[in-house]
Amino acid sequence: MTHLVIVGGGLAAASAAETLREEGFDGDVTIVADEPHPPYQRPPLSKGYLQGEEGLDAVILHPVEWYGENDIALRTATAAISLDPAEHRLGLAGGETLTYDAVLLATGASPRRLPIAGANLPGVMTLRRLDDSNALAEQLRGGGKRLVLIGSGWIGLEVAASARELGNEVTVLERDPVPLSAALGTELGEIFGRMHREHGVDLRMSVNVERVVGEARADGVVVDGETVPADLVLVGVGAVPNTGLAEAAGLEVQNGILVGSNLRTSAPDVFAAGDVANAYHPVIQQHLRSEHWANALNAGPVAARSMLGQNAVFDHIPYFYTDQYDLGMELSGYPPLMSQAQLVIRGDLDTREFIAFWVDDERVVGGMNVNVWDVNETVQELIRSGKRVDAAALVDPSVPLETLVA
Repeated sequence: MTHLVIVGGGLAAASAAETLREEGFDGDVTIVADEPHPPYQRPPLSKGYLQGEEGLDAVILHPVEWYGENDIALRTATAAISLDPAEHRLGLAGGETLTYDAVLLATGASPRRLPIAGANLPGVMTLRRLDDSNALAEQLRGGGKRLVLIGSGWIGLEVAASARELGNEVTVLERDPVPLSAALGTELGEIFGRMHREHGVDLRMSVNVERVVGEARADGVVVDGETVPADLVLVGVGAVPNTGLAEAAGLEVQNGILVGSNLRTSAPDVFAAGDVANAYHPVIQQHLRSEHWANALNAGPVAARSMLGQNAVFDHIPYFYTDQYDLGMELSGYPPLMSQAQLVIRGDLDTREFIAFWVDDERVVGGMNVNVWDVNETVQELIRSGKRVDAAALVDPSVPLETLVA
């Protein structure tokens, strides 16, 4: 095996490249990224970096020099436009072709667009890439702007918090009755809703966004017949996996590129990881696609080891974290199992210091610690163990969580 190629410029791509060298692979490694930046991670883009509290060093994973020092060819601002699995060829924009022994597709996802009038006006933005965060920061860091956010998911609420911290007016428009209800359920979603209202966000739920209005640029959003004034509009209604390259190559695609637990696709010597991969999870025995930071961090190394022919399996528990105002949260668990589970709370919801457990058949399938620290590892052990747990013990703060795992 002499040439391994990685397509993508995010955390999955970077962690895969690191692992290839850590595992002793001494052949050629090439990263093909369509953005002009070295591979970077996304969490700071809606939080510390957006606010100006963190610099590029918190976003860019390695300086350009690191790739040269590790003999990794970094091809930025280069789009991969075709893949021929039979011939082991990757076509690049401009006509160049790379041959590979194995290729990893870590092409990520793109923001979902709103199919409404005015959605393409200047001043209507999305947040997915570093350049998006830079453009948004230029508008928000001075304060005094009217930001209208369409969508109350994680990105939307993180930007809402950042924008308020920077002194901007924020209105959030959401068709569902409770923010984050799809991820957390109604009771916990309401906690985030109350927190944002306490911080001055105009949170409008169960509304219908009709169109964006403006002449030269967006200056308002029409919602249920009322025009909400805006200096800028941010659309945060989810993301769509970038499967175009895989589909054109004939790979099996269903809500992302379908891969096994070893992150192999349906084509020989083609692997996929990160936001774009819909991976079979051996614990819950179904495919699961996750767009969170930990998925990219942990899947990249598994893909790299699989590319090297090792017996690698991606069986990590999905993990997510957020920071909004004075709330810090970590969430671990299996979303398909959590959706039908019983919610059990240890701590105080009103003070926003608690651990929430999702319990199915007396087994913990998810856990979220809010402003309670140094417990996530234990929560994950509890989930991983599959042990039956008494709900009364979960609720009782005098019962150490560690004793429930042992």
